Amino acid sequence: MRIALVGERSPSVRSHARIPLLVRALRERDGIAVDAYWISTADVSGVDGFDGIWLVPGSPYRDEAGALEAVRVARERGIPFLGTCGGFQHLLLEYARNVCGLDVAHAENTPGARDFLLTPLACTLAGHESRVRPESGTMMERIVGASSTVEVYNCSYGLNEDYKQTLAGHGLVFSGHADDGTARAVELPGHPFFLAVMFQPELAGDGRRPHPVISAFAAAAARHGLIGRTA
Repeated sequence: MRIALVGERSPSVRSHARIPLLVRALRERDGIAVDAYWISTADVSGVDGFDGIWLVPGSPYRDEAGALEAVRVARERGIPFLGTCGGFQHLLLEYARNVCGLDVAHAENTPGARDFLLTPLACTLAGHESRVRPESGTMMERIVGASSTVEVYNCSYGLNEDYKQTLAGHGLVFSGHADDGTARAVELPGHPFFLAVMFQPELAGDGRRPHPVISAFAAAAARHGLIGRTA
């Protein structure tokens, strides 16, 4: 089973250093054999050939258009997709532009734009832990298996909540929220697996036990790969 890790790999990004440990843990604990390949946002032309696409933390990405293209390919072709931290932000941006038809930008990527979907948080979450409350009946709730969970963050940008209703009206489900009601997880019903979280599940624990979000994504990618081999 092959997954694309879309982003610019860097030894200075803690979550990137954790991913090899998590791949090993998926093999040993979950019995899911994963081959993970780093794909730069500057060239995502081959992502449609993978069983899963993971848009990893590390924004701003080298190429915003490439990051958005990886999201679009996964969404339109039914490839399991996970976005974490910056991946959460860019899933929302891709959906806003290509599904909702909004002319919006990410304030970190295009600070001179007219209108922003992703804006600086009033209080940065970089290096903090915070509660996430999954919404009842969502995939996020099934994955977490609890009414709340405390997660690790390393981000300074989040959704402009003025756009939440428009995004939801076009089919996105906001499946996890902070205590103040702001978005922390989003998913797309009807897709085999299309989930993004604002937190960084890569940093949960010591890396020897995959976070449930990562395990669920890997299982979905394995199912996708099996279907492809038997089709």
